[in-house]
Amino acid sequence: MLTYPEYYLCVMRLSPKALKWILRVYPPFFFQRIWIRKVHANFQQVDITIHKSVFNINANRTIFGGTIFSAVDPIHTLLLDQILRRSGVQKTVTWLKSASIDYRKPAAHHLYFSIILAPQEITEVLQQIQRYGKVVKTFEINILDKNGLLCARSNNEIYIRDLTFGTKSGKFDNLQQT
Repeated sequence: MLTYPEYYLCVMRLSPKALKWILRVYPPFFFQRIWIRKVHANFQQVDITIHKSVFNINANRTIFGGTIFSAVDPIHTLLLDQILRRSGVQKTVTWLKSASIDYRKPAAHHLYFSIILAPQEITEVLQQIQRYGKVVKTFEINILDKNGLLCARSNNEIYIRDLTFGTKSGKFDNLQQT
């Protein structure tokens, strides 16, 4: 079951500024000090900071791994959903199918990273959606500390389905009702 903000994020066409502010006040981000700095105008990039605080540190006084993972979990799905809506695919399901995260170094300082969708990745997703009605694609994210050191690397496998696929081309128009 989708929560209230997740439902509206999945069914609405948003502006980059609206998406930024919704995510800033989204409780899992707000209370874990995950701050969306910018959602770029074309939805191909989001800049994120994780501020180290008493709300997200572990026993070693470094940023809790769950906070880092929470920051990367929903972003690709939200960006791809907004891009697809602007490309004419109005009714989709997008979700994180699987993910792996490799913690490389303890996050003793604030973390900074950008989630970037390359134009060729977007083109590939659009082509597969148009051809097959669904796509599964993996994206890599590097999470750096304030000194530019790699603290974690995440691989997120995203599932996207066009819920109207098959009905657009008239494939079901000629079926007889029984």
